[in-house]
Amino acid sequence: MGEQIAGLDVLGEDYFADPHAYHARLRREAAASQVVLPRGTRVWLVTRYEEARLALADARFSKHFERFPEVMAHNQLADNEPSLFDESLVQHMLNMDPPHHTRLRKLVTKAFTARRVEQLRPRIQEITDRLLDEAGEKGEVDLVDALAFPLPITVICEMLDVPLDRRDEFRVWSNVLVSGGNRTPGALQDAGAKMAAYLQELVAHKRANPGDDFFSALVHADEDGDRLAPMELIAMAFLLLVAGHETTVNLIANGVHHLLRNPDQLEKLRADRSLLPGAVEEVLRFESPVNQATFRYTNEDVELGDVVIPKDSVVVVSLAAGNRDGSRFPDPDRFDVTRQAAGHLAFGHGIHYCLGAPLARMEGEIAIGSLLDRFDVEPAADPDSLRWRDGTLIRGLESLPVSLTPRGAR
Repeated sequence: MGEQIAGLDVLGEDYFADPHAYHARLRREAAASQVVLPRGTRVWLVTRYEEARLALADARFSKHFERFPEVMAHNQLADNEPSLFDESLVQHMLNMDPPHHTRLRKLVTKAFTARRVEQLRPRIQEITDRLLDEAGEKGEVDLVDALAFPLPITVICEMLDVPLDRRDEFRVWSNVLVSGGNRTPGALQDAGAKMAAYLQELVAHKRANPGDDFFSALVHADEDGDRLAPMELIAMAFLLLVAGHETTVNLIANGVHHLLRNPDQLEKLRADRSLLPGAVEEVLRFESPVNQATFRYTNEDVELGDVVIPKDSVVVVSLAAGNRDGSRFPDPDRFDVTRQAAGHLAFGHGIHYCLGAPLARMEGEIAIGSLLDRFDVEPAADPDSLRWRDGTLIRGLESLPVSLTPRGAR
């Protein structure tokens, strides 16, 4: 594995390139194992399915942001400062326990209704068609830049009524923040401050100019006179913008990548389009867009499977590892679009289950389905030469060069 600190493996380049092999070894040894994150934080990494589900839903594993700095400092083994976000970006529901989480989730759910998401379907199709028109004219494209990134960022920016003119800046800040463990504290703070200032402007604009968009609904969401405070709105906008595009970028690109690597599965999907929803679930299981769930810490000593995790430990649940656990998914390292992949952990589990899961699924189905309807897709680079993004949180390709030939043009 390479570098060690205090006798523990430090997750680095080898891990980013192939976390699955590393997880498989840890799964054989224990339900959870101590490792060190790139910037020197000691964590317990949970790699088995049943224990991952338990840790994701058990109140003994806290996510409340107020104690993060103290617990992170307690588990810092290297001289580096632990990676911490700008304070105004952390006060969202993913970093809270009940009752604070319950209150925020209720307010956000009022704005994020199934009906509002379903109403987006024609617009998502329209954006996808436009992007595929442009890609088809070029013939050879990086699918991340041509489809996987612009589709979800456009959708979430339109949902939040965010001007697209700063989309590229936003992408840079977001990339720094989601690969945080691999960046210097200075780079993190700079990206966080710029992101927070940008979102503050948006919140102020929305308060003054409400419309019929999702963000207006969020700003003005009211539950018995309770509303989101300005700091909560900034943090919530951050969570929705980042979560609303980062995961779906990787769902689309990872999905196409594995279909190209498994031509028999691609042909099955082409022959029977009713397999598409299940294929999206299999992509989510097989190459989870979020490798590791965000930090938790123990409020007390917790027995998890065959280990006892001490109080005030940082705990990281690997969604990707749980999804490759053979005790839950037989032959887990085989990509199979006909598999019953329900029950996977790609969107988490418990009270923090991803609110945007229906939107991500819809975008994934429309993007991959439309691409296959319109084009014969072939790799334009050696699959083994593709680079995975650095960082322990997100699992996605830096680029995916493909060549596109209109269907029926041969």
